[in-house]
Amino acid sequence: MCIQMIGIDHSRAAIDQRTVFSFTKKKCAEALEIIKEKKGISGCVLLSTCNRMELWVSCSEEFEDSLVDMLCQIREVKPEYYRDYFVERRDREAVAHLFRLASGLKSRIIGEDQIITQVKDALSMAREHYATDNVLETLFRMAVTAGKKVKTEIILSRANRSVIHQALAALETEGFSVSQKTCMVIGNGEMGKLTATVLQQAGADVTVTVRQYRSGIVDIPRNCSRIDYGERMRLLPECDLVVSATASPNYTLTAEGVREAGLTHPVLLVDLAVPRDIDPLVEKLPFVKRYDIDDFHVDAQSDDLKENIRKAERILEEQMEEFYVWYECHDMIPKIQGIKESAAMDLELRLTKILRALPLEEGEREALRGQIDAAAAKVVNKMMFGLRDAVSQKTFRECVEGLEKVYEE
Repeated sequence: MCIQMIGIDHSRAAIDQRTVFSFTKKKCAEALEIIKEKKGISGCVLLSTCNRMELWVSCSEEFEDSLVDMLCQIREVKPEYYRDYFVERRDREAVAHLFRLASGLKSRIIGEDQIITQVKDALSMAREHYATDNVLETLFRMAVTAGKKVKTEIILSRANRSVIHQALAALETEGFSVSQKTCMVIGNGEMGKLTATVLQQAGADVTVTVRQYRSGIVDIPRNCSRIDYGERMRLLPECDLVVSATASPNYTLTAEGVREAGLTHPVLLVDLAVPRDIDPLVEKLPFVKRYDIDDFHVDAQSDDLKENIRKAERILEEQMEEFYVWYECHDMIPKIQGIKESAAMDLELRLTKILRALPLEEGEREALRGQIDAAAAKVVNKMMFGLRDAVSQKTFRECVEGLEKVYEE
């Protein structure tokens, strides 16, 4: 058994390439159904966010299929056009990557909070579709636990920040402040709500779009106004800043729609979605300046942040070691179970004459046999796992294999 992953992210691919491998919940579910049926794969998890897409599988050692080719086939694109954008990792390298990812150390904004939820959601999605297995279930669960431990014990200087914080910081360096500005947020999902909250707290007048069929039940951030999604173009000419952050497969703002809105003053359009929400052609229109998620980069790391990252890495090393101890022995569990059963049977056979000679009713004799089997199993269990903790992994495996041979004879 081995662990493999492939990923495409903001460090290797622009938004156009990432868009090709962006999965909605529906498409993610469809992909999981296909991948889990591939020969040699026992479990899979698909993580898709604005900045990255990663496919994780646990598979047999003999599995040699290309995960990149598999994904390209699902997305109906030619692998040769996209293979160079992907990174592939196996076993310990893959495990280390996931633990760092869940802790926010791989994010554009170091220590941002959203990624740990996204990792948990990816595991939940795989679980819902019976796509995960014991290895990935344990790996992702322990990575999330490690991420929480880092966030609890280490204060990263950029903690609780997100791409919208970084976007506002970048806009401020260009002389644009959202205070007292009229802003519209298109989208009321997790990113949309966070964006609306941050803008409102920065002193902006914020309106959030909601779908008409949901407008009666969807909450919006406090002190923000709401408008039906279908009315967004009517409000657009009054805005100074529009942020779009939806999971829509279509543009929320088209070049034609923006042109027809008849802008008469400068408007900043910020697209935080992957795939894009805002048609790039709007840049050719008067009064429009467009940004997308790739325009906002993390600042250079301070010395304090670098030191906190080193502390976080030390915590992760300890947490990863716990996973390795489990992982390197998990395939031994069926063998140990077999040894326990064989030892119990061996003991019972050796005691058969003694049991028959005891002045017991048949029911009492059977109950005693059960007690002997249980005691034998407990003794072997204590011996085996005590041995595991006392010797090297190699020696432990040799011992288990030797005991298997004893009972095979």
